[in-house]
Parts: sequence; C-alpha cells; structure tokens
Amino acid sequence: METAMAKGTQHYINLEDKHGAHNYHPLPVVLEKGDGVYVWDVEGKRYYDFLSAYSAVNQGHCHPAIVNAMNEQAQTLTLTSRAFHNDKLGVYEKYVTEYFDFDKVLPMNTGAEAVETAIKIARKWAYEKKGVAEHDAQIIVCENNFHGRTTTIISFSNDEGARKNFGPYTPGFIKIPYDDVDALETALQQDNIAGFLVEPIQGEAGVYTPSDDFMKKAQALCNKHNALFIADEIQTGIARTGALLAVCGKCSCEGHCEKQEATYAQPDILILGKALSGGAYPVSAVLANDEIMNVIKPGQHGSTFGGNPVAAVVGMAALDVVVDEKLAQNARELGNHFRNRINEYIATTDTVTLVRGRGLLNAIVVNDSEDSDTAWNICIRLRDHGLLAKPTHGNIIRFAPPLVMNKEQLNECIDIIIKTLKEFE
Repeated sequence: METAMAKGTQHYINLEDKHGAHNYHPLPVVLEKGDGVYVWDVEGKRYYDFLSAYSAVNQGHCHPAIVNAMNEQAQTLTLTSRAFHNDKLGVYEKYVTEYFDFDKVLPMNTGAEAVETAIKIARKWAYEKKGVAEHDAQIIVCENNFHGRTTTIISFSNDEGARKNFGPYTPGFIKIPYDDVDALETALQQDNIAGFLVEPIQGEAGVYTPSDDFMKKAQALCNKHNALFIADEIQTGIARTGALLAVCGKCSCEGHCEKQEATYAQPDILILGKALSGGAYPVSAVLANDEIMNVIKPGQHGSTFGGNPVAAVVGMAALDVVVDEKLAQNARELGNHFRNRINEYIATTDTVTLVRGRGLLNAIVVNDSEDSDTAWNICIRLRDHGLLAKPTHGNIIRFAPPLVMNKEQLNECIDIIIKTLKEFE
C-alpha cells in the first residue's frame, strides 16, 4: 500500500523533473483536487491549504459561483482580442471601477504584466503631465520588494537568485529601505520622480508589515512632491488583510476599518491580480483616475487576452463573493485569533521568535539562520500532519489560508501548527 502510494506521487514529480524547466522548488506533494479550504493529493489524502496559491485563492478552491460563471461564459464566447468589442468587458470595467472607486481600469492577465503596465503608465504620466524629460523618469521602489520576475522588475530587485545572469538590467529605479519615511522624502526631492511603487505588506519578504502610518505618510509625501503613489496589492488585496485593500483599509460590507482615516491611504495607481479571479483564471488589473489613465492612447499598450469575456465574468463573480460572504470581516477576525494563539505558544518556546501579519496574511519567524533548512523541515512535517505551507527567506513560514475558513477549522489548523513546532523544540 505505501509503495503504491509513494509511486503515485513520485511518478508525477518525475514527469515534471524530466520535462519541465526547474524554475521552482515545490513541496513534495502532488495535488489533484481542491474544494474550499481543502486540497487532496493523488493518493486521496486531504490537507488544509495554508498558502492559497500565494493569496490567489482567497475565495476558496473551486468556488461554485466563480466556476459556474467561468463555465457558462466559456461555452458562449472565450476570446475576441481587443480588435473588437465584446459584451462583457464594459460591464466588468464599470463594475470594477465602481467597486474600487477609480475612473478607469486597464485589464491585463498576470500580476507581473499589471506591474509592468503601472510602470509604463507612471513614466508616460511623468513625461506628459509632470514635465520630466523623456528617458529621465525615476520610480522609487523598496528594498526586499517582490513585484514579479520580468526583466524590468528584477532590475530593481535585490534577490540575487532572481537577478543573477539575467542582465543587462533596466535603469530608472531608486531603491530605498522599506518603511523608511525619511528615505522616501529624500528620494522624492529629485525633480524627475514619476512615482513610488510599494507593497502595503511585503509578502515574499516574509510578511514584513510596516508601521501603521507608513502608507498614509507615503501618500502625503507623494502628493507634496507631485509623484504617483502606486500600490501593488496583487497579494495583499481582495480582503486578504482584513480589508478590501490593505493600503486604504476599505471594507466592502461595513465601510472603513478601524483607524482608517488616520493610518490608510488612497493610491493614485492600484495594481490587482491573484484573488481578482479567485484563482480560477489569470485576471489582473491596473486602476487609476482619468488624469493618469488617459495618457494611454490606442496602440500604446495592450494584451490579446487582457479583458477577454471569460476574465470579465470571472472577475465580477470573484468580487461578488468577497462582499456576499463578508470575507474581509472574516479575515480580520480570524487573523486576530490566529496571532493571539500563536503568540500564546511563542511565550512558552524558543522555537519561534515572533508572528506578524494582518488579517489572514501571516508569518512566523523560526529561531534559526536564513540559510538553515529548519523551516523547510517544519513544512514537511506540517504536510505529514495534513497542512500545506511553504517557507520564504529560509527561516520564515508564511500562513495564508483561504478566507472562507471558519473558526473551528482555523483552531484545528493552529493545533496542527503548534503540535508540529513542538516536535522541533
């Protein structure tokens, strides 16, 4: 029985190893089914998903409302390209701009495409609206950022694994420390700054959460120096952090979150992806108001698949679920409960030094060096106990379950996590 089970998993792993590029290092588990907060492997073992496809599956795996919308549209019309209009795109564009309170949206497919789009819009705005000399525009970014892996984006990354031997790199970026208002103000004093591109929480860096007032102060400084405040909410957006958007604190059902006016900001350009489709289809978007978005003219940017009918209906269905099932509120309440219970455990052990995060985007820091394999080994044991998570930066484990999780399920998961951590004490 065990031999047959191992052969099933290893068969699929071997296929990927032989025929696929080795650009990922997955946990050794092969999944074939997902439903809500659960996934099943090829041997039929059930797991809690505590990664949610890097927060793409906020609405849970295979949410019926999203899948049904996708299936119905896929049987009617899938793609026209943007050479012609289709009957879903305008409806979606009206829906999504009203949902997030912007004038216009530029639809794309993937997160990296959306970031590239925002960079292009910001540069064009700087040349045509701010008066920066062409080719001189600079965009301020943060150290330890993660915005994707295109050539332009890795040019301003300090992750050598993503950068090395991929040059020459694209110029036009200034790096400052994350959560450093003074460094931002100094950088903004140059007259050729197009904008400031920032993650409200640095997910890939280990769910590094800035000071409560950093986003608000960053927005004010950008306004003062006539630079665009660009929020990359690909991972943090769509209710993940207990608000509709991490940067502005808007909650889709109950108005503003606590302390919203004092601590949150409204971006000039908003970048969305991942959970914009609930993980069912590649959907991303860049939103801005007319004075910014109108710098883009026909032929200057586009995508064959961006704004296709399937993406449009999937995006609307995914956002409907966020409101209908009050996912922002659930993420906020369960996130507080998660951190409270993990902090209770941390007070009794030296295995974990801290837990941090917001809503249901959290991470623990394992008491070991970044080059150790302890966090990886913990994740292997978590898998054995029925929970899937993944390390980041060596000694950090990110915990981000689907937002449809209930408190009973979360408590079971916390029990699994604590039980596993105790094995490493």
